[in-house]
Amino acid sequence: MIETIYVEEAIKNHSRTKFILNKFKKSRIILINNYGEIFNKRNQNFRIQKANPCLILAQKKDGFVLPAPEGFGIGSSKNFYFSHMYNCIYDCRYCFLQGMYSSANYVIFVNFEDFDIAIKKTIEKNINSKLTFFSGYDCDSLALENITGFAKHILSIFRTHRQTEIEFRTKSIQKEPFLSIKPMRNVILAYSLMPELMSNSLDHKTPSISKRIRVISELASKGWKIGLRFDPLIHGENWKELYKELLDNIYNNISLNCLHSVSFGSLRFPKRMFKDIFKLYPNEALFASPLSLNNKTISYDVEIEEEMTSFCKNLSLKYINKDQIFKCSI
Repeated sequence: MIETIYVEEAIKNHSRTKFILNKFKKSRIILINNYGEIFNKRNQNFRIQKANPCLILAQKKDGFVLPAPEGFGIGSSKNFYFSHMYNCIYDCRYCFLQGMYSSANYVIFVNFEDFDIAIKKTIEKNINSKLTFFSGYDCDSLALENITGFAKHILSIFRTHRQTEIEFRTKSIQKEPFLSIKPMRNVILAYSLMPELMSNSLDHKTPSISKRIRVISELASKGWKIGLRFDPLIHGENWKELYKELLDNIYNNISLNCLHSVSFGSLRFPKRMFKDIFKLYPNEALFASPLSLNNKTISYDVEIEEEMTSFCKNLSLKYINKDQIFKCSI
């Protein structure tokens, strides 16, 4: 339950603001001038806020569409991302957001129409390039879909621009609006996954891996394109057995004809960000694993990264083609 919702004065009468507030009739509403007053305050405690975060409804002013970081992509010549929300309802121990933001509060930008304009302009400027847009870089793209309706809204653009891809990356088991509409071949529903044993320890507040796989199987059976994102790969005791069990389970329980792509990425943090996250969880066993400084990034040694990626890639090649496999290196 969200106890407090901050609303920017400029969008208090926006139809989407009213739509969202109608879902939280018992919450306290506080008007503010700018979301930064709350979200960017100094000396906030991320861990304390995470136990009972507030919701902030705001108007995004700029940066609606941004180039994706180098090493982030699934085959297109140009990649972009957008964020209708900052922060995530889940509490994964390895999440970079807890090192990026000092606040654990959720920000939802209600001016979806400005995202529409920016996406269309980006497509028009790159008419001769294959494009992929990513939703879910600064948040989970579907976890609050029942509150925001963002995915349902933004799909209309990609229904018109069928040569341009959009990926919704998530750990949720949210199935709407996808079960209610005809599958679109340029839409990828991408799921972050790891062995159940590891997820139970690290993916706090998320749906279980088994539930995610059931949803993946259901959506694939309806004809939706599926992406599997094993990012980060986590090293630990019996990791080979755990990942083999996971991969075999997934590949044997989904329609491989609907599998768009698979990507692998190792555990990694920018040095400054890692320091901030470590302060939040100084006793977290994950950070006692074999991590070291590599080119201003805290990560596993190259040998461990390559061993894990090669092992999972070779297992996957028993089921899918090599051109469906990508390495995420950001």
